[in-house]
Amino acid sequence: MTLTMTRGRAAGSRSARPRRSFVTRRNIPYLLILPALLGFVVFKAYPILAALYISLTTGAGAARHFVGMDNYVRLVNDPLFWTSLWNTAQILIVQVPLMLLLALLLALGLDSASVRLRGLWRLGVFMPSLTGLVAYGVMFSVILNKNTGLLNWLLDFVGIDPINWLGSPFWARISIIIALTWHYTGYNAVIYLAGLQSIPKELYEAAMVDGAGAGRRFLSVTIPQLRPILLLTVVLSTIGTLQLFDEPFVLTGGGPDNATLTISLYLYQNGFRYFDFGYAAAIAYALTLIVAGFGILQLKLTGGRR
Repeated sequence: MTLTMTRGRAAGSRSARPRRSFVTRRNIPYLLILPALLGFVVFKAYPILAALYISLTTGAGAARHFVGMDNYVRLVNDPLFWTSLWNTAQILIVQVPLMLLLALLLALGLDSASVRLRGLWRLGVFMPSLTGLVAYGVMFSVILNKNTGLLNWLLDFVGIDPINWLGSPFWARISIIIALTWHYTGYNAVIYLAGLQSIPKELYEAAMVDGAGAGRRFLSVTIPQLRPILLLTVVLSTIGTLQLFDEPFVLTGGGPDNATLTISLYLYQNGFRYFDFGYAAAIAYALTLIVAGFGILQLKLTGGRR
């Protein structure tokens, strides 16, 4: 009986011991970030690594086989890739400075105390950026139609011959630039407006006491204070234009004569029209390197470390 009681006490002492739980104060942060980490691995890291492997292969499905750097060698010797890169660069060089200049001018106007109904004007400026990419692409294809478009009707009204906006290589690029500028100018203007409103008024008052005029105050106070925001919009706009796809896809389909064929559109054509996924993945990695290179270059040139 004594032996039985001893065993019962031993069993009871073992069951009374507190169990160690994985959910501790130290582990809670890791548990909280675990869903985001799993999402990143499944939807970001794995596709990136899979695309890298695909870029080193050719064929489809079970017929896929490893070819090493052949797709990248093909890319360097592909004249159509360089055409798409040149087209993208032309649009970027014209559209990004034009858009950001207009956005800055709009922000300065909307920040002026002499403008009435400023809230309504700000809403009107920002509204185009809320329009869906495909929706406003279709809208511009109607506006820029050679025969029935509103823009040519206005030109004819003032005695100017109709322009083949979407059928001429030069004017097709201009059409893309017009559409991009209309859609994204208001978005950048709101960013600039927020930056302008964060500038201390004391800086302008001090500059006025020193005898600085409006132009001098703009160059000596406004621009230096907006420098981080200007850098942000330049980098984001450059990256966005390098990835340009929706507008040429909807408006011109890359034509006429590949005049509006961009890198992203060329990637799409190889991947989903010709089902050459290995070459499309190589184009994607080339585009990634180009975007990263432009971003780093802009940060270096504009002193992004400050």
